[in-house]
Amino acid sequence: MYAEERQQHIVTLARTHGRVDVNELATELEVTSETVRRDLTILERQGVLRRVHGGAIPVERLGFEPALAARDGVMTGEKERIAKAALAEVPAEGAILLDAGTTTARLADLLPSDRPLTVVTNALPMALGLASRPNLTVLVLGGRVRGRTLAAVDTWATDALAATFVDVAFLATNGVSVRRGLTTPDHAEAATKRAMIASASRVVLLADHTKVGVDHLARFGELEQVDTLITDTGLDERTAGELEAAGPRVVRA
Repeated sequence: MYAEERQQHIVTLARTHGRVDVNELATELEVTSETVRRDLTILERQGVLRRVHGGAIPVERLGFEPALAARDGVMTGEKERIAKAALAEVPAEGAILLDAGTTTARLADLLPSDRPLTVVTNALPMALGLASRPNLTVLVLGGRVRGRTLAAVDTWATDALAATFVDVAFLATNGVSVRRGLTTPDHAEAATKRAMIASASRVVLLADHTKVGVDHLARFGELEQVDTLITDTGLDERTAGELEAAGPRVVRA
């Protein structure tokens, strides 16, 4: 088993059981305790686990939200595939909305320059990156900028969204499950995302498989409000079927 596969397995176990133990992992994976500790250190730096005495717990259990830079370095291959698949949902012309997020940012990088699109976003880095692109009109939502996500939130953002209508909204999420729907750790982000859903003719959710089955503090939408969920092949067919039965078409990239 390669290091990346081993680390992904550790994350899955932590999210399933609520914590992992160094000695138990060493026995199961047939590696040394030092190797497991190095893996846990790497995963903590990536912002997905938090080290505790004798093991680690997933950050979701702490109500902890990793910073943008930490999230950007996780599941990079999967996020690239999801973004490429999302290009099929971008209209030939019209208006789209790009929610703040590391996967939606990859979609922003891939947007074709030959389509006359209006792009609405609450992500400051995304707006700066798109502003000089030909044929794109970039509209930035105002509001309080959260330092952890660099996303504009609160009433300035939600008021602007109430007067906005787009053809497709590409949303990000911290968690998605059949039981709880779409969730995020912050209530202000949730309110903004809720307004994004209301402003769109179609909603496309971009979420890698590690977000599936994870629930956070603030709910901002139901699966039936999502037209298409684009994830990666790390999501098994059974779970994909359960999600699809709840509303959205599921694409595994």
